[in-house]
Amino acid sequence: QVQLVESGGGSVQAGGSLNLSCAASTYTLCMGWFRQAPGKGREGVAAINLNGLTTYADSVKGRFTISKDTYKVLSLHLTSLQPEDTAMYYCAAHFGEQCGLELYQYDSWGEGTQVTVSS
Repeated sequence: QVQLVESGGGSVQAGGSLNLSCAASTYTLCMGWFRQAPGKGREGVAAINLNGLTTYADSVKGRFTISKDTYKVLSLHLTSLQPEDTAMYYCAAHFGEQCGLELYQYDSWGEGTQVTVSS
């Protein structure tokens, strides 16, 4: 498994922006961001494969941008944040070829970073 450490969460007002980062202990074929709001299940937000191909959840398209600075550093730029974006955000990774937003595909997880958006 890969060790993943997230950073960059915080509290912002609606309409604000945040940048999340995730440092991996080694390279992987697929990395993604997931989130879990209080009382809800964990859901996929965005993913990126080794070739830079990205996938986004419909709820964040046009507002969030996933990128990789290197094979080991993953970022998520969050803009136009809304209260419904409030959640714990998790970085995840795996070595499989399919790079989507399904939880079962991922076998390495970070501990999460909190994002809170106030109205």
